[in-house]
Amino acid sequence: MTRTYSLRQRLFALIMIPLLLVSIMLGIWRYNVAQATAEDLFDRSLLSAALAISRDVTISGGDLLSPTTSGLIHDAAGGEVFYHATGPDGIYVTGYAYPPAVASTAKAELQRPHYDRASYRNEPVRVLRIIERVSIDGISGNATVTVWQRMAEREEFAAQIARRAISLMAGLILTLALVVWFGVHLGLRPLLDLQQAISVRSPDDLSQIKRSVPVEVQGVVATLNHLLEKIQGSMNAHQVFISNAAHQLRNPAAAVLSMAETLRDSPTPEDRQERLDALITAARQSTRITNQLLSMDRLRQPVPDSQFTRFDLNETVQEVCAQIGPELLSQGLEFELSAPEGTVPIKGDQVFISEALKNLIDNAFKHGGARLSMISVTLRDEDKHIAITVSDDGKGLSPDNAEAALGRFSQVEPSDGSGLGLAIAATVAEQHGGSLTINPVETGASLTMRMAKG
Repeated sequence: MTRTYSLRQRLFALIMIPLLLVSIMLGIWRYNVAQATAEDLFDRSLLSAALAISRDVTISGGDLLSPTTSGLIHDAAGGEVFYHATGPDGIYVTGYAYPPAVASTAKAELQRPHYDRASYRNEPVRVLRIIERVSIDGISGNATVTVWQRMAEREEFAAQIARRAISLMAGLILTLALVVWFGVHLGLRPLLDLQQAISVRSPDDLSQIKRSVPVEVQGVVATLNHLLEKIQGSMNAHQVFISNAAHQLRNPAAAVLSMAETLRDSPTPEDRQERLDALITAARQSTRITNQLLSMDRLRQPVPDSQFTRFDLNETVQEVCAQIGPELLSQGLEFELSAPEGTVPIKGDQVFISEALKNLIDNAFKHGGARLSMISVTLRDEDKHIAITVSDDGKGLSPDNAEAALGRFSQVEPSDGSGLGLAIAATVAEQHGGSLTINPVETGASLTMRMAKG
């Protein structure tokens, strides 16, 4: 069972899936940026706290921090800040008694902040250590201020920034999804209108579609109009063919019926035999026309190349000539075949090629006129084609009459033929990559059917 899908759903997926992937990548990038932003902001807050503590220690001569400074440090840092200050010679001044042990062994430079990571009370913390030259109670030396803050507060701040950004993107994606879903529906409305316009048509209405459609669909409509035009042409040709076929079959059928009725009333055995021979001739003609009509109907649809077989055309031509030759010789005509020695391989439909050759020979016999005395068949292996030429010395056929001679149900001059023989031969030649041509000759008629070697 063929799986069906909605064009609306497909367009929605083609638009939204890439946007979702891009949104995921932007969300990851935004989270990383938020972490970096939080790291920078909190590091600056730690630096401000360290500088404020150093200033208070210097001003107060080693006393505790003022309440104002403690409040400012807490507010600026965005959370609880721990600190530890030592004066000259490493004397403890103020703050928490035991600062976190820093794993880094790098020596801090004077008046240059040094950041590191450590653990304090089993929690990861960010540590800042700064060394300044101070003088307390007349003692000068290097004072070290160490401040630290829990990493959890930084991560929570970064996560909060990321959540806000992700919420904003999710809202935008949801809004965009709604816009795309209903926008695609509105965009496909011309297709639905086109479907409705086609659905209300009757089977007999094959006129062109003239409804206004978007540029992207104009190619589809143009192709559909071209197909409708071809279907209309095919139906017209089929109707003409049926009409002509009925006309061609009516006369032989009437003749057979009339001869059968007169045969019943024959006064003498000789007259009966004469009418019986005429009846047989009319029946053969009717059968011939019927076979040609069936062949023409089959040739209306091109034969797929996969159905072609490879065979020896020389042998096929000889078989056809062997079948027709005795009848021509019995009419007092000369009949000859000229073919190369050995095989002449070709890929095609053997039945149709045989029928086409029979039609060429039959055409020469029926239209040769009273002065017809010879019919010849020549098989030639050319460069890219194989040619079969049927010539006679009858009243002749000019290339100027090719349209009438090769057309369906048409003849250059009235005769008892159906007007299909040369049309069938021309169609067979075209389906085998060649053509049927009327050769300019001084005496009689000469037709060449060329076919690709394959």
